[in-house]
Amino acid sequence: MKCGGCARGVTAIIQDIDPNAKVDIDLAAKVVSIETIANIEQITAALAKGGFPAQVQ
Repeated sequence: MKCGGCARGVTAIIQDIDPNAKVDIDLAAKVVSIETIANIEQITAALAKGGFPAQVQ
């Protein structure tokens, strides 16, 4: 992720799955922190499909 547009896209993908998810994005570090009740595999698959491949740490 390099810009606010990417951050909005990532947030939208996550909140499409869980509208109540809390999403915190650090663009400089390229890190997304999520508080959600959704399945993490579902989120990472949706992010990858949207062009944002993710790794869980």
